[in-house]
Amino acid sequence: MSGALRVALGEYDTGWHDPATSLARAGTLVADAARQGARLVVLPEMCTTGFTMDTAWAEPVEGGSVQALAALARAHGVHLIAGVSLREPTPAGERAFNTALVFGPDGALSGMYRKQRLFAYAGEHESFAAGGVPLTCAIEGLRVSPFVCYDLRFPELFREVARDTDAIVVIANWPVTRREHWLALLRARAIENQCWVVGVNRTGEAHGLTYRGDSVVFDPWGEQVAAAGGEGVTCADLDPGRVAEIRERFPFLRDR
Repeated sequence: MSGALRVALGEYDTGWHDPATSLARAGTLVADAARQGARLVVLPEMCTTGFTMDTAWAEPVEGGSVQALAALARAHGVHLIAGVSLREPTPAGERAFNTALVFGPDGALSGMYRKQRLFAYAGEHESFAAGGVPLTCAIEGLRVSPFVCYDLRFPELFREVARDTDAIVVIANWPVTRREHWLALLRARAIENQCWVVGVNRTGEAHGLTYRGDSVVFDPWGEQVAAAGGEGVTCADLDPGRVAEIRERFPFLRDR
């Protein structure tokens, strides 16, 4: 598919409060994805710790886990989107943010998205600060907008980037008890914004919750084109031309 970007769904068991094990698993996955020709690999939310409210695990951008993820992107020459708990200075003092980091194939940090909607049901708002702005970055001709987990329930966030993006990427720790919501909302975001939607979720057991994964790709018409099948790497080719085609044939976004 000419002009398409091959994306790998980095679905795996990220474990719980165990960055070393998670990074080792991520390393195997990224290597496999690169061998399959992936140019972008997407890992889940808080991929080094699991979805924890313990901000003692939050690292500065110079921290060991962040640098290890950068090294993975550099070693395999791929773009990488990965979720981490990040500690940053703010005018109100140092705060933790639930963050999606975007690395280039040289390992350089090319983008940083801070989760905008915090999951009060689990007390996330008590431990983390919310981000306030979206992010769209160009990755080899594809305009990509990352979001994090609970953001998915707020369509207004996605409308804000819709006109200027080709692909929405949602990284998550989304438990199996709400899996039908995950799949329905991802499809809805693809249909209403007429763009590719990539959802990457973790697997395994952590802190009393079970995660099935259900990582998936929907095209700009809302058709499922790829779904993770458990162990191993699942890839999909995302063509910005398909976005332009759908938006030209069905110019619904113009009526917003």
